[in-house]
Amino acid sequence: MVKDNEERILIALHKDLAKPKFEAVLSEVDIVINELYYAIDNLSSWLKPEYVSKNLATKLDDCFVQRQPLGVVLIIGPWNYPLQLLLIPLVAAIAAGNCVLIKPSEVSAATDSLIAELIPKYLSQDCYAVVHGGAEETKALLQNRFDHIFYTGSQTVARSIMQAASIHLTPVTLELGGKCPCIIYGKIDITAAARRIAWAKFFNAGQSCVAPDYVLCSPANRDALLPELRKVLENFYGKDPQTCPDFSRIVSPRHWTRLMELLGKSSGKVVLGGESSQEDKYIAPTVLVDVAEDDALMQEEIFGPILPILTIESLEKGIELINRKEKPLALYAFSDESSVVNTVLQNTSSGGFCSNDGIIHMTLPSLPFGGVGASGWGSYHGRWGFEAFSHRRAVMLRGWALERLNGLRYPPYSEDKLSWLRWTHLLGSRYSSRKACSSRLHLRPH
Repeated sequence: MVKDNEERILIALHKDLAKPKFEAVLSEVDIVINELYYAIDNLSSWLKPEYVSKNLATKLDDCFVQRQPLGVVLIIGPWNYPLQLLLIPLVAAIAAGNCVLIKPSEVSAATDSLIAELIPKYLSQDCYAVVHGGAEETKALLQNRFDHIFYTGSQTVARSIMQAASIHLTPVTLELGGKCPCIIYGKIDITAAARRIAWAKFFNAGQSCVAPDYVLCSPANRDALLPELRKVLENFYGKDPQTCPDFSRIVSPRHWTRLMELLGKSSGKVVLGGESSQEDKYIAPTVLVDVAEDDALMQEEIFGPILPILTIESLEKGIELINRKEKPLALYAFSDESSVVNTVLQNTSSGGFCSNDGIIHMTLPSLPFGGVGASGWGSYHGRWGFEAFSHRRAVMLRGWALERLNGLRYPPYSEDKLSWLRWTHLLGSRYSSRKACSSRLHLRPH
């Protein structure tokens, strides 16, 4: 479906977000195809029974974990990556054997319509269906019982989904977002850092849940970073980014207005960009300095091409600021010093972590992608997505051997029976532990 209709997909994405072909191919088309190949290549191994360690009482039994489909699942996609963030969960749900109800975002209307047209042509309509509509239709949809709900989007909508799911005790996976910090400290290749930060922030006009939301750095690093950012942005998008075909647009007038209101409320100083056009839904790549922790831009996820820079006195102060906020979906540490990177890594919590780059960690299907706390529940990509849509069934297959030993557990009870059972359980646990430890030692490299 994706390969046959790539050109139509690119046209739809350009209608919705003015996505450049380059960005759309990388972040919407190829990432989905790579996920498909990864699942196809690994599915047979994911489906194999996972045998577990046993104690003395179960030594003759077959004990393993079996993966089963959850049943009928609902996937609700967002508008910022309307193909990728709908189809990658769909790949996982299909791999795990589920039937799926798919709800694209009505905000990205062109992609929504295309998905609704294509899915029935390529997938069985008995097992997979697309539902159109906005908030009211989604609300009505959530009144039905599902075996799992997978949602990507805002925290506000996630709360409504959780409330609806709780009525049926339906488990949920929530892929949300938050304010992803980018901390720069110590010695650093400032030119390379500027390129990577600018690319990660202004890709898709900043409308990425894993985009750096704000930068923390020392005054010296800030003063070195700003001229490099100016050069990089001109190199990326030219002197007038509005005329550049490589820069996306804000998805809707409502989202454009929200961003401009945030920018207007900020007490920070605009040093790069700031230009905008309501008719074109355009906001230039914008950088602000002298931004305070209580600034309007620091109160909610920006989700646009606006980058505040805050100065910090020390690495410890930067970590303290990060930890005062909700746990982010991603955290970025830029430094040539491994001690700086490790200090940030060990003293913070986030859904994902990447040093000296941004966004790239989420493109590797062998790494789990998901949030923690307010930035999300659960993870997916690769096997992690397969597991999210699978029930891990505990299986023990027993025969009739050792029935005399089983007699210890039957009434009438006695102190002797209890003592023997406790002894065998303890001995069995120690046996399993020693066996597991021995196995690990045997596999340890010299």
